[in-house]
Amino acid sequence: MQFTRWQIVKALMVVVGIVGIGSLALAYFIPTPPSKVVMATAFKGASFEYYGRQYREIFARAHVELELRETAGAVENLKLLQDPNADVQIAFVTGGLSDAKHAPGVLSLGTVYDQPFWIFYSSKERLDQLSQLKGKRIAVGPVGSATRYTAEQVLGKGGINSETATLLPFAGSAADKALKDGQVDAVWIIGVPEATAVQSFLRNPNVRPMNFPMSEAFTRIFPDLARMTLPQGTIDIERVIPSTDVQLIGTKSKVLIRGNLHPEIVQLLLQTMKEVHSGADLFHRSGEYPNASDSEYTVAPTAIDFYKNGPSFTQRHLPLWLSVHVQRAIAVLVTGIAIGLPLLHFVPQSFNWMTRRRLFYWYAELKALERSFDSSTNHKHLVSKLAEIERIEDAVSKIHFPLKFSDQVYTLRSHIDIVRRKIASRLRYSGRMAA
Repeated sequence: MQFTRWQIVKALMVVVGIVGIGSLALAYFIPTPPSKVVMATAFKGASFEYYGRQYREIFARAHVELELRETAGAVENLKLLQDPNADVQIAFVTGGLSDAKHAPGVLSLGTVYDQPFWIFYSSKERLDQLSQLKGKRIAVGPVGSATRYTAEQVLGKGGINSETATLLPFAGSAADKALKDGQVDAVWIIGVPEATAVQSFLRNPNVRPMNFPMSEAFTRIFPDLARMTLPQGTIDIERVIPSTDVQLIGTKSKVLIRGNLHPEIVQLLLQTMKEVHSGADLFHRSGEYPNASDSEYTVAPTAIDFYKNGPSFTQRHLPLWLSVHVQRAIAVLVTGIAIGLPLLHFVPQSFNWMTRRRLFYWYAELKALERSFDSSTNHKHLVSKLAEIERIEDAVSKIHFPLKFSDQVYTLRSHIDIVRRKIASRLRYSGRMAA
């Protein structure tokens, strides 16, 4: 069967259209991950800033730029995550600030580590009661930080507030400098022992960590808080830092994301969290973090599956950029199979129908030819019909029909022969009449 140039062009246009629509559909349903994402951390010297730098290094290995947005802390981080005009898509937060009801559109990827609260002071006077902080200058972090928020909540229960003490907005490395320079008498800070500011305080021989009084009572008043103990000598055994066991209270830190964060970035983030936080710490055992236990926010289904089954096959064995293309190829393959299997059933039926249609076409031509000379005895007219029957037979003989249609083809050709003999008989009759 021969095709015209226009038919070939139309077929190519259909193929190009299908490919184009398929490409757009794949780009929509399996979009390419962004090359840059923004994560809100905190001020310099804070735990969030400390871990954020580790996250950034791991993201760089996957050729994704992780921009760390310096903020006042967890309270501002949560606001930025909820602000549709902000470009922050990932944020560190601490427990007890909000919940899913008050932060719609925000999902949790789980908790990542224990976040202790510290009170450091430089006075030679030994502080072991919150009441001793009255009248003192205390660095509690800037407004909008979780540091200040928890200070107002926890210290406020002990009667320490802006009326009984001077609360100053120093935090992190700035608070460390302020204590060294004598600008403050004590520092309220949140952070893991490895954080830059906390390390500086712990290793400064002129600074003491305060043994948090009535830590058990505070955990009963604030259910989100937990009692924590820093054993003697765990920071430096040779120098015996700290010099005694330090009783602390703290909360859990978690990673929150916007609900529309690209799935591949979510997977990369989960693997990053596992790489950074799965080891042992001074306050938890190896493998304890990260985990999906978050009572405040809805944990993303991807995270639940990750903690249960681990990373996907493509995430374990393929780089990020290739993983997306493999997913698209799998989607095309699955779609092709889903469409192709039914076609395997319908294609033979369609082919048989088209073959019969061609036979019916020539039967129709033969029938029309037979009707055209039934009432005619004109010699010239019959000669033209004889030529027409030869054309039909020639056309049929050139068509390649499948073997299963051979009986129908031979039946058609026998019918053609019957009509030919009928025309020849009429021609002989018309010849005798003319003689």
